[in-house]
Amino acid sequence: MVEKKRILLIDDEKDLCFFLKTNLENTGEFDVLVSTRGDKGIELAQREKPDLILLDILMPGMSGDEVAEILLENPATAKIPIIFLTAMVTKEEIGDVMLKKKGGRNFIAKPITTKEVVAAIKKVLET
Repeated sequence: MVEKKRILLIDDEKDLCFFLKTNLENTGEFDVLVSTRGDKGIELAQREKPDLILLDILMPGMSGDEVAEILLENPATAKIPIIFLTAMVTKEEIGDVMLKKKGGRNFIAKPITTKEVVAAIKKVLET
């Protein structure tokens, strides 16, 4: 039996969190932790040490960039890969590229599909 990867999803869109968590867990490959707030997501990351974090950029209170900076400054969470989920860039703007690197960071343009997210997670975790 393959060990499931633990994913932390930090996004203020509750519907997206519900569906993405459900769909990722239904693949049988992932256990998904969810936080709809940046500060609580940081606490979860520090406590649970996920294999990867899916992080929305635009959130009220604390942006994804702020969350990422705090995680990168903490030795306990600095090495956890992050994939940003964003509506700031459209799929049309990035073309056929599913996982884009910008400023050394991985991101996926919303709207997203489970297939795209699974492929991106696998690509980032294989390196």
